[in-house]
Amino acid sequence: MLDAALALAERDGIRAVTMEAVAQALRVTKPVVYACFGSREELVDQLLAREEARLVEGVLAALPTELDLGDPERMFTAGFTALVGFAAKHPGAWQLVLAPDPDPSVTLRYGRARARVSGRVAELMRVGLVAGGTTDVDRKLPLLVELFMSAGDAAVHAMVRGPTPWSPDELGAFVGRVVLGALRNA
Repeated sequence: MLDAALALAERDGIRAVTMEAVAQALRVTKPVVYACFGSREELVDQLLAREEARLVEGVLAALPTELDLGDPERMFTAGFTALVGFAAKHPGAWQLVLAPDPDPSVTLRYGRARARVSGRVAELMRVGLVAGGTTDVDRKLPLLVELFMSAGDAAVHAMVRGPTPWSPDELGAFVGRVVLGALRNA
């Protein structure tokens, strides 16, 4: 049922996810849907919880567990390639986040998830900046983390919004090199 709800949300937006629409998509009666979910709110909440967990897990998996300061280009390109490859495999979940007019519950969940990922990026980035001799790290770090996160958002957007001239490998390598270049100049 959650997969049917996700397909509806991907096609028509989260507001289109109703008990009736899910029942029709599955070719069952509404009481069957109500047997699994007590209300539309519960259905949508469970859908969003599942997709939030999937996205956070996938994004965190794209980040290195340890920095490879000996080959930062490989590290950056591999990370962004993993991110856009994950996005290409799960476009429905990303469509919820990237909707032009996202539902407030999606926006709230995305904000929490993005903050969690930003925290991990900040931890890793601080180590790299200090090791690289960057001055004034505390002042620069929030802006650099936002730059990194925004580049990830843009890469995912390019991968899942309509036809793209990029393969995940090409896009990940390109974005990884661009972001590394920006950070090297920090």
